[in-house]
Amino acid sequence: MTAESPENVLFVVMDTVRKDHLTPYGYDRPTTPGLDRFADEATVFEQAIAPAPWTLPVHASLFTGMYPSQHGADQENPYLEGATTLAETLSAAGYDTACYSSNAWITPYTHLTDGFAEQDNFFEVMPGEFLSGPLAKAWKTMNDSDALRTLADKLVSLGNTAHEYLAGGEGADSKTPAVIDQTIDFVDDSEEFFAFVNLMDAHLPYHPPEEYKERFAPGVDSTEVCQNSKEYNAGAYEIGDDEWEDIRGLYDAEIAHIDDQLTRLFDHLKETGRWDDTMVVVCADHGELHGEHGLYGHEFCLYDPLINVPLMVKHPDLDADRRDDQVELVDLYHTVLDSLGVEGGDPANPGDDAVGLDRTRSLLSADYREFAQATNDDPGQRRDGEYAFVEYSRPVVELKQLEEKAASAGIELPEDSRFYSRMRAARRGDAKYVRIDRVPDEAYRIDADPDETENVAESDDEAVAETEAALAEFEDAIGGAWTDALDTDVSDDSVDQMDDEAQDRLRDLGYLE
Repeated sequence: MTAESPENVLFVVMDTVRKDHLTPYGYDRPTTPGLDRFADEATVFEQAIAPAPWTLPVHASLFTGMYPSQHGADQENPYLEGATTLAETLSAAGYDTACYSSNAWITPYTHLTDGFAEQDNFFEVMPGEFLSGPLAKAWKTMNDSDALRTLADKLVSLGNTAHEYLAGGEGADSKTPAVIDQTIDFVDDSEEFFAFVNLMDAHLPYHPPEEYKERFAPGVDSTEVCQNSKEYNAGAYEIGDDEWEDIRGLYDAEIAHIDDQLTRLFDHLKETGRWDDTMVVVCADHGELHGEHGLYGHEFCLYDPLINVPLMVKHPDLDADRRDDQVELVDLYHTVLDSLGVEGGDPANPGDDAVGLDRTRSLLSADYREFAQATNDDPGQRRDGEYAFVEYSRPVVELKQLEEKAASAGIELPEDSRFYSRMRAARRGDAKYVRIDRVPDEAYRIDADPDETENVAESDDEAVAETEAALAEFEDAIGGAWTDALDTDVSDDSVDQMDDEAQDRLRDLGYLE
């Protein structure tokens, strides 16, 4: 921490926002004029790599400084357990901490919000009449029974169902202004703070407020376009060029809503004199596919539109400029600690794993990514810091939904497919190698082929070979390669342990036949 280091941190995650739909990254539609102005004061990172392509493991990595295999939070174990979080460390250091989110994964149940003194999460922003209905009963049954913990892989499905329910009227997107209001109130009442915000507008389904829809998708009825990615991915629904254009227009409208609300928050910090004394981080946890590679959403692959995410950081030690060097979102854990002058590493609970500050992973440090000087036992600290690593365990919930959509259309999904696969990738600025446990590996020369259209895994390309070797080293350090394909059965045996009422509640929500 330098003498002029800010006393506060505002950390914003724009859920599911791909960077090529943002004005600061060259998008030709004015979706984010506010972020464009913010970029004039911040460092804009052109290659920021997420540790996974979906919310839960990415946020767990942001909050622990660990890769997904280390913290263990994924759909097959949807809990962050045995790890001290960034919020716990900062709360212990005397900072006011708050988390505001309408994302169903970022809740006390998954333990991602452990350590935040103030929070308003998905199950608190839901309207009362819905919370008193089937979702609340199913939630309470799962939450109160240790025997039913494996049912928590349905949490994201419950969340997505509720999001769709809300977004059709007084939607989850309409909660964004309330989230910003809460953040403003928190900041105004705090002396030194760490505020974390997740904004869900750009997550499916896309039902933007009318003002933004008319600007970016005029005349489009959001209830008439495909809002279920599983139907498309299963082959049960075809989307033509015109419908894709409508979908992308709705997506842009959602992003524009985020931008307006963030601008309101930033303006308030400036008006109240808190702006200069606050480090501001704006990123996405992952992106989204809109038909590229024949996929819709953010499952079943590790292509760059999902993992190469927007990242902008405002801090006096960082130049207001653009950077082409590759960084990792895992580094933000250390960057926050470094900015606030907190060493960390002390377990919040006996037996917890706690990652201490490693300045070779801090964006603020002169030793950034000089991993020969690293102080932590970090499996990603390979080969002078030129590689980023990504992990994707099998997506139980999405896979179950995909199977149901396929079955209803009379389609049989091949067992040896990407749908049932786990994946790990190593990426550097010119090449990516993806290890896949059921289908052939993929590799791309992303410098010459940024759209990842030509798989060169079987070539003798030197950059690809070096990247594969770095991945092998990472796998060895993390506990071994995923070479044993998991069983294709994704049924939930624990359903049989539920009482009739709980099964009825899940049946009402569409998760049981």
